[in-house]
Amino acid sequence: MVNKLIKEDTKMFLTGNEVLAYAANAAEAEFMYGYPITPQNEIMHTWCKLLPKTGAGFLQTEDEISAGFSTLGGILAGKRAFTATAGPGNVIMQDAMSMAEMMRIPFVCAVMQRGGPSTATVIYAQQETRLTCYGGNGEGFRIVYSTAGHQDLFDYMIKAFNTAWTYRFPTYVLADGYQGKMREPVNMYDPASRGITMVPTEASLLPDGEIGKDRKSMHWRNTYNMEEELMEVLDEYKVDFEALEDKIAEYEEYKADDAEILVIAHGIVARSARTAIDELREKGIKAGLFRPITLRPLARKPLKEAVNRAKQILFTESADGQMAQMILEAIYGCTTPYSTLYKMGVGVTGGDIVAKVEAMAKQPATV
Repeated sequence: MVNKLIKEDTKMFLTGNEVLAYAANAAEAEFMYGYPITPQNEIMHTWCKLLPKTGAGFLQTEDEISAGFSTLGGILAGKRAFTATAGPGNVIMQDAMSMAEMMRIPFVCAVMQRGGPSTATVIYAQQETRLTCYGGNGEGFRIVYSTAGHQDLFDYMIKAFNTAWTYRFPTYVLADGYQGKMREPVNMYDPASRGITMVPTEASLLPDGEIGKDRKSMHWRNTYNMEEELMEVLDEYKVDFEALEDKIAEYEEYKADDAEILVIAHGIVARSARTAIDELREKGIKAGLFRPITLRPLARKPLKEAVNRAKQILFTESADGQMAQMILEAIYGCTTPYSTLYKMGVGVTGGDIVAKVEAMAKQPATV
């Protein structure tokens, strides 16, 4: 059992990476496996710096392939383990992530997105959205929380552990290099003080009790000899995953009830959009925000309702429509015209959004 450092409400001024390390401790994580890659390194650094106080563990592996599979091994053995990665590391960790998806292992990973493809930049992007949601050779049965700032990082890292261990699908906190590196105040707390009960950690291999007497036997499989056998399993997974939408899908609306132009953005770009909407409202333009917090699964019903209320939509992200493609599929059949503001690997500012929405208000979209 690890020593939890946050025992009462505490306000600190930290980088986002530091917040994630504290949040993992608050979620009772016992072990981190990882390999250095910017911009997530300080998650590992902070976790290790806190080890003498927490009594937790850490292993730096030789690469992200090993980090991913070591995390799975730790979890199967009964450790509340997690990892973190970014960019090319996210790419090569997909094999382990796919194994977690196939075997329903409660894998938790923080992804601090950076510009791509390949090495590209070490700064910021939202170009790992599609990779994190659908990467690997599977169907994307994954839960993905997209955060917009440090309070989100703390709250959703805690939630990620409970979600993963409750539903046993790989669960991600999808952030970015800006959030990882910048500093801002964050209110940290013991989950119990908010009425949050952490789901217990259980060993998947050799758990306590006698088979047939205290528990059922377990059969953990990652390979199937017959196509039909695999499809039967995946059909069950699909039913389980689709049932999660009503249970865990989250979203945020900001001044969207009467919005004529609805901005759809996720993560830190949604944060820029909030400032833009305030400025646009002062100028008499009825703009609003719909921010999907869970990208997998999406909150499709409220999303469609918000889109149908608006006269125009603006998709904006630091990628070439990765979020928008997922949204457009989810709202298929809606006829509200849309425009786009995409900046690949570059931050989208409030000023960018204001200028685009002003242009839309003068020249309504027709597509």
